[in-house]
Amino acid sequence: MNRGVSSLTASAVRLSVLDRSRTREGYDGPAALRDTVDLARQAEALGYHRFWVSEHHGVPGVAGSAPTVLAAAVAAATTSIRVGTGGVMLPNHQPLVVAEQFGVLESLFPGRVDMGLGRSVGFTDGIRRALGRDKQDAEDFEARLEELLGWFTGERAAHPHVHARPSEGLRVPPFLLATGEGAGIAARAGLALVIGDLRGRERLLRAVEGYRRDFRPSVWAEQPYVVVAGTVAVAGSEEEARRLLMPEAWSMAYSRTHGTFPPLLPPERVEALEMTAKERGLYESGLSGHVAGTEEQVAEALGAAVEESGADEVLVTTSTYDRAALLDSLRRLARVAGLSSHELTGATA
Repeated sequence: MNRGVSSLTASAVRLSVLDRSRTREGYDGPAALRDTVDLARQAEALGYHRFWVSEHHGVPGVAGSAPTVLAAAVAAATTSIRVGTGGVMLPNHQPLVVAEQFGVLESLFPGRVDMGLGRSVGFTDGIRRALGRDKQDAEDFEARLEELLGWFTGERAAHPHVHARPSEGLRVPPFLLATGEGAGIAARAGLALVIGDLRGRERLLRAVEGYRRDFRPSVWAEQPYVVVAGTVAVAGSEEEARRLLMPEAWSMAYSRTHGTFPPLLPPERVEALEMTAKERGLYESGLSGHVAGTEEQVAEALGAAVEESGADEVLVTTSTYDRAALLDSLRRLARVAGLSSHELTGATA
């Protein structure tokens, strides 16, 4: 075993997966949701620690609009992997309703549910209006977070005669998805931190340092816990790993020039596209800086990122068109990290 592989294996860092339920050309939203549930089964068989789903509203390229509903389907289809959200966007919802949803999940799947929370509001003005929210709703996130956690502990200040059922008294581990200021909120609340992405290393390291420095122990966590999130693509060659990145890189470039996310395209379709200079620049930027390559290259790069950040866990957020290639990437990463795996049923190599 080479030095890169051994460095990642020796770190004993937990590895987890976030799937955004991205739609693909030729496959509709329901197919994307079924793909997510299937990938969760495979991630469990490979030995990954958690499997999370995301929240997006009115985005053409993303089918996952109801993360707690999808998390329930994932939990029902698996037996041991932790299941959660990456994350529920708290400004979009009433804290009581979020507490109730996670209370139900924890009651149905005790000891397996994570409550990942984010600060974002709807993607566009129209979506925000449809949700009954606006950009300012993100500004009182800290107060919303305090209220949400209070529904579980029974210590909420507002609505003293109301109780969240069956949530009150349960302990669903909260995680805060954050960058910059959000890391400070996680530290003050004594919550685990999920931070990305791996490409913005200096910014990530500054935020993690501040989080650890300012962390206040709480009933939720006695010490800091850092999850670094980002795209990780592992293949038999650098070129194959690059092809894994192409669909999402183009989707991001398109969204920044047209204002909407398209379904993911196959790499060969992306390669054949005629791009404007601006699109080409955004696309090439979207391909760069990720942890991608062969098993040896990824082990070296990811091992270095874990060592620099002191991360307790890595959350792999890779999206691509070819689901078989995505599964192969996760399988290769699991092998690099020495995860305990079981025979995959119905898997495509």
